[in-house]
Amino acid sequence: METLFRLFFFWKVFSSTVLGFPSGKISGSCDSMLPSHRNAISQTSPPPYAISVSNTSFAPRDEIIVSLTGIKGSSFKGFLLQARTPGGDSAVGSFRILSPSTQGLECNNIQNSSVSHTNRLDKQNVTAVWIAPPGVGQVVFRATVVQNFTTFWSEVQSHLLVSSGASFVSVSTEEGCGTNKFCFSNPEGCSPQDPNCYFMSSEALGTSVFKFEMSGSSDGYVAIGFSDDTIMGNDDIYNCVRNDTDHIEVQHAFSTGRTRPSPLPLGEVEILSTSFNNGIIKCSFISRNVISTQPRNAGSLYYIFLAFGPSSAGQIRKHTRRPFITDQKVNISSFQSLGGTSSTPSIIKAHGALMLIAWMTTGSVGMIFARYLKKSIKKTLLGKDIWFQIHSFIMLLTVVTTSIAFILIFTAVKGWSYDAGAHAVIGCIVMILSFFQPVIAFFRPSLQNNRRFVFNWFHMLNALVIKVLAVAAIFLGLQMLSNTSNQWMVKTMGGFVGWEALIAITLDVNDWLKKKEIYADPQPKMKSELLLLLIYLCGNLAFLIALLVGIGMS
Repeated sequence: METLFRLFFFWKVFSSTVLGFPSGKISGSCDSMLPSHRNAISQTSPPPYAISVSNTSFAPRDEIIVSLTGIKGSSFKGFLLQARTPGGDSAVGSFRILSPSTQGLECNNIQNSSVSHTNRLDKQNVTAVWIAPPGVGQVVFRATVVQNFTTFWSEVQSHLLVSSGASFVSVSTEEGCGTNKFCFSNPEGCSPQDPNCYFMSSEALGTSVFKFEMSGSSDGYVAIGFSDDTIMGNDDIYNCVRNDTDHIEVQHAFSTGRTRPSPLPLGEVEILSTSFNNGIIKCSFISRNVISTQPRNAGSLYYIFLAFGPSSAGQIRKHTRRPFITDQKVNISSFQSLGGTSSTPSIIKAHGALMLIAWMTTGSVGMIFARYLKKSIKKTLLGKDIWFQIHSFIMLLTVVTTSIAFILIFTAVKGWSYDAGAHAVIGCIVMILSFFQPVIAFFRPSLQNNRRFVFNWFHMLNALVIKVLAVAAIFLGLQMLSNTSNQWMVKTMGGFVGWEALIAITLDVNDWLKKKEIYADPQPKMKSELLLLLIYLCGNLAFLIALLVGIGMS
């Protein structure tokens, strides 16, 4: 019995040290890149390791510094690092070893074509220099990283590196749409070869394995997102991003709310092709990742977002127009060919329309009654001057309309939107000041009170501040909604401001002339102030209707 126990103990030590290859002599794993650890299976969670490189392109005999690093202090005992062509199954190029804790291995009959460890001590970073071979167009650095005997991650990858002298053609095509794969485009049914076409496709290659293609005109990035609704937030995103060297990188990200998406490890993604030609970004890749927290399966339904926008140093920036979105949730495993629009959600359109009505028309008319028509309308109603009754009603309607618009936009974005920037901040200030304006007016002192002038000045100045801020917020909001290059809605709003200023100056001149008794109405059928108000309303409604139509079409 004691002899058997010693043999068993010796076998356990032998299997843990020898089969675990603590010396890193693992040439037998060159092709599979998997350790020969008994009962060990590659982890499916995002790896706590990353590969960084010193450049995004290369020429023959260029030297690229490659580092394998633990994220947030994660350590590892062993690793195997190679450079492979996209979709390739063997190492290319060779490494120059920099540290005694690393060593070169002969794989694919190339000396030092792979790098591994020399001991089982904990490591947090290893670095080597890769020497680019001739005749290779694209490479991705891949690593298998062993945390302990039973825990390891395979397919840890860098971003794509492209030969500076290579020219690649993307395989994005509409062939097979609706019969062999799912396609989504704008305009519907367009070809990726069309410079005005924005296109994506997904093709199921097996259980939880998809091939994605996307293309579109952009000088920064094209992206696809998978969402449970039509509002940005909690979306799984893949970006094809142009970097500083005009090469395209495939990136993985997750959006939280309407803030900039948070980058994720690329994970189990195999890049097939990328290109940037004549302003068109194209890329295709195979992904074994999951969408959000749900595994990809035949029953998974998502709204598809197809977006594009500018980038800076390989980082995406806010898209300049709303993404194209499918009209309903779709099954990316199905065989469909759909089109989508970048139409703004109805609830956001309603917000914009109500704010225009409130601060272009009702608010402006209410202020005109208070400032210019006090002396023109001297009749009373229910013991109050009619001008005052009209002013109070219209301004109360303005506050109610503003409040409804405020509630609608917070409901639409599900909280605060950092993407809205100054528009959101100014809008909140307008809402707060608008709410307190009638509250303070309700507690105004009587006309005979010595301090009445304090209320009058405060009430007038607060109204002026609200008006200026509301117009500024409208300008910013129209910039966000406009989907045309000439920003005609913003220009139309500028025309309205000019029209309103012209009428205000005319009314002030008319009032000044009457005070100086230079001019007086010779008992006309209609006072000059009322005539100017009607002229103002005609122009006001023309500008308002034009902008409402623009919002409806956005």
